Amino acid sequence: MLNDAKEWQRRFPEFLLEAETLLAKSEDCLSHLQLILNDRDAIECLQATLLKLAGAADALALSVIAPFCRQIHALLSRDPRHQELAEPALLALHDCLTLLAWQLELIDARTGKLALDDNEQTALLDVLARHLGLAPPPPAYQAKPLAVATFAQGPA
Repeated sequence: MLNDAKEWQRRFPEFLLEAETLLAKSEDCLSHLQLILNDRDAIECLQATLLKLAGAADALALSVIAPFCRQIHALLSRDPRHQELAEPALLALHDCLTLLAWQLELIDARTGKLALDDNEQTALLDVLARHLGLAPPPPAYQAKPLAVATFAQGPA
């Protein structure tokens, strides 16, 4: 979370607007992939959009959203020469994007908290990985805040 709660609350609506724009772009990429399977440009657009959304979520310390975006990106980034984005994988990807949109709407605008566990994210990522012929991604890395070290004043 940003150090200043008022600053966070000021920036949150901007984030939501950006997130909605990025999700719409992701849906466009997905629609393109449904028309032209495995189109590299559409996959790269989707990957870039997911990374932008993860970065924007990181800026507000939205610890549920950013890792989910990165895990979807990671699955789409694994060895594209052997990756098959057939209909089942596209449906699973659609479900991931739908959950992401739903979670964005449920973020508490005052606190930035999302009162949900990540079980549904994990389940959808497992389904997507299976349809891509991949192992599920590892659990999201949750960075812990750095502690501020204080040093006692005195002779060394």
